[in-house]
Amino acid sequence: MKIAVIGGTGLIGSQVVKNLNAAGHEAVPHSKSTGVDIISGQGLDEAMAGADVVVNLTNSPTFDNASLAFFQTSMDNLLAAAHKGGVGHFVILSIVGVEQVPELDYYRAKALQEKILAVGPIPYSIVRATQFMEFMDAAMSWTADADTVRLPATPIQPIASKDVAAAVAEVAAGAPLNGIRNIAGPEILTLDELGRITLTHKGDNRTVVTDPTAGMFAVIKGDVLTDKNAHLAATRYTDWLS
Repeated sequence: MKIAVIGGTGLIGSQVVKNLNAAGHEAVPHSKSTGVDIISGQGLDEAMAGADVVVNLTNSPTFDNASLAFFQTSMDNLLAAAHKGGVGHFVILSIVGVEQVPELDYYRAKALQEKILAVGPIPYSIVRATQFMEFMDAAMSWTADADTVRLPATPIQPIASKDVAAAVAEVAAGAPLNGIRNIAGPEILTLDELGRITLTHKGDNRTVVTDPTAGMFAVIKGDVLTDKNAHLAATRYTDWLS
């Protein structure tokens, strides 16, 4: 199949393209650097031409309220171009538990993206992933100083980006789900515990302080970012660190 991967040069997209091409498909990466602008619509018709499947892995440049407008405009433009081009399957990557965190603008924006796709004119699949292992350093940096890293005890089920990409590629090559597939890492750990594991591995002598008010994940209630019944990936966090 010919598969247009929008956002195909990023962390997940580049690996999805590689996996699909290795499986014998023709996966073509598209991004601003290749002349495709999902907000203005520039290059979208050309990107969709002849494509059987489109995988949208683009992300909002901000995580605030502006992300809602980003996903509304980008999805409207992508769906219109895909429908015009006769695309038969539209895939997006979202977040496990996304509809249960309305306190976060970005999560509301991703939930909006899912809704736009589900009511649109094209058979679709939504892959929801838990938090990426690659984002742990960023999560710690938000509330860190020279001596401490403050993190809440939010349950997290970290997944490696390579496992996310493998799952997205598998779904893209299959029949439309017209629904959601949850994917997650093999173990549930609290965010403060993950911080301690990470600092120990790096030989960083800072102390992790458990703080229920620290950072973006402080608003998360319960274990909504985890799913024991998801399709579980193999990579454990300590193995990924190594």
